[in-house]
Amino acid sequence: MLNLALSVLCSSLIFVVFKLFGTYKVQSLYAIVVNYFVACICGLLFYEGDVQLGNLTQTGWFYGTFALGVLFITIFNVMAKSSQVNGVAVTSVATKMSLAIPVVFALVVYKESLSFWQGIGILLALGAVYFASIKKKGLVIDPKTLLLPFLVFVGSGVIDTTIKYIQDEFLDESLYPIFSATVFGAAGTTGVIYLLINSRKVPLKLNLKNVVGGICLGIPNYFSIYFLLQALNNPNFNSASIFTINNVAVVMFTTLIGILLFNEKLLPKNWLGVGLAIISILLVALL
Repeated sequence: MLNLALSVLCSSLIFVVFKLFGTYKVQSLYAIVVNYFVACICGLLFYEGDVQLGNLTQTGWFYGTFALGVLFITIFNVMAKSSQVNGVAVTSVATKMSLAIPVVFALVVYKESLSFWQGIGILLALGAVYFASIKKKGLVIDPKTLLLPFLVFVGSGVIDTTIKYIQDEFLDESLYPIFSATVFGAAGTTGVIYLLINSRKVPLKLNLKNVVGGICLGIPNYFSIYFLLQALNNPNFNSASIFTINNVAVVMFTTLIGILLFNEKLLPKNWLGVGLAIISILLVALL
């Protein structure tokens, strides 16, 4: 449970850093590309084996992991677009509701079993995500722009599912750092290519604030994945439970951080979401 708690903490710190980007006028896109390379460097530093690209490309997981990195930054850009078009609440719910995809995958493919109360906990988790995220007007989705949150939902779910599959089929614990480094390196490389292509329209403007912001984002980003992999390796919990607890705990924790650090105000239905989150975590983790 310690690894899962640390993954939740690191994931929540990512949201805090994003919040501070606005305060310190950090350009998110540049900082995000820097963040991926910082996270990649973290993986390389913590990897105890020899790093040889030729050997890595011969592994069964390399190309799938590289594709996963490309998906990382692609889905992020879709999330950004969805936030602009549909709103942050809709995008947030679509992102966290995606926990349903790895849970179903674990139940169908890996034949994992859930107790009755764990099943109830997962259903409550979906409700918790919804109520904790909605604002005064609730979730308003224009049918014409429904594709964006749908892509966020599917993409986020595929990312979590792929991480579990690669971890289960190809990795042992010693490979977690180099696996993470490959994912983030691929995401960073994709980001650089995008910036270079886009520079024809918008000149590149990388400044010190963006670099510092990327460093502050990259370190917790790396460890959020590293500790999640460690948690998935725990024989006492199945992956369906891990993904449920992780996603719901992040929603609950970031909501509380918003109150304590940023004086955000919650509606009664938001508090209902926090309460459901606590109950769902207890049901999934303890029963």
